Amino acid sequence: MKNFKIGDKQIGENQPCFIIAELSANHGKSLEIALESVKKAKQAGADAIKLQTFTPDTITLNSKRPEFLINHGTLWDGNYLYDLYKETYLPWDWHRKIFEAAKELDIICFSSPFDLTAVDFLEKLDTPAYKIASPEIRDIPLIEKCAKTGKPIIISTGIASLSDIILAINTCRNVGNNKIVLLKCTTSYPAPIEDANLLTLNDFVEKFNVIPGLSDHTLGDIAPIVSVALGGKVIEKHFIIDKEIGGADASFSLDFKEFSKMVKSVRDAEKALGRTNYEIGEKATQLSKLASRSLFIVENVKKGGALTKENIRSIRPGNGLHPKYYEEVLGKKFTNDFEKGEPLSWGNIE
Repeated sequence: MKNFKIGDKQIGENQPCFIIAELSANHGKSLEIALESVKKAKQAGADAIKLQTFTPDTITLNSKRPEFLINHGTLWDGNYLYDLYKETYLPWDWHRKIFEAAKELDIICFSSPFDLTAVDFLEKLDTPAYKIASPEIRDIPLIEKCAKTGKPIIISTGIASLSDIILAINTCRNVGNNKIVLLKCTTSYPAPIEDANLLTLNDFVEKFNVIPGLSDHTLGDIAPIVSVALGGKVIEKHFIIDKEIGGADASFSLDFKEFSKMVKSVRDAEKALGRTNYEIGEKATQLSKLASRSLFIVENVKKGGALTKENIRSIRPGNGLHPKYYEEVLGKKFTNDFEKGEPLSWGNIE
């Protein structure tokens, strides 16, 4: 796993998870909402906000042929592709204002290009990274053009076969770009939690030596939290200020409150993971004597009397001899008279 920066954020091994708020279609066809989304994503704790750069004409054709009709059990069934994308695309003349707003707010802004002209456009905005959406993983000319910029490439795998993933990664590496993030993704909206298959994250590292992460379409924040525990270093989640805005992606997006909760949960999970550590913490050390077992005198005893199973026992607290000496001291003599409740020490024993 090779670490690298996206903007001013170092990502990868031993780094905090890089959290991306995916704006997608959640701009409500309003520049004001889009700009407010940047502000709210920052307040919610996102490291970056991601856009989608396409127009209906760059992503599909305006055709009413049956091949262009969505009818596959999705949220968008009954729509033609062109009509859906016309409704959801982010106008290109908004991009610069959104990038500038993100810079002022100190949140990273980048985008998913959906054709070669979008890459040229985003280069003029000095985008710090490129996201390859899972349906575009087969668009090798697009991936190659993005990779040639030398900027990090984040690739979603939702509809990708193993051979698709290998080809996409090799396309990047063949032009000298090894700044690759591979995101486990389930292309279903929303995605059932049982289809997340997050153990794949470990395989991403072993098989491809990339930075692993999650592009999540499940509801809630369980999958992102688990992904962190499995070594995920990037999380992308659809973000909307308020679901009342509506739109094509609203139902499976996290609103401001939900996204904020997810970020906190992810950061708490990172704290819980900590590091490999066998040391006893300061508070545990303070409690250890009270909670630990040790050898105590449990009956009043006389000088010269024998230590027996009746008059010494392993009990709490831990002020006496370690219980490992129990068998060793049995039968030895007391050096003096001692009262019940006295911690046993070597000074008590002849």
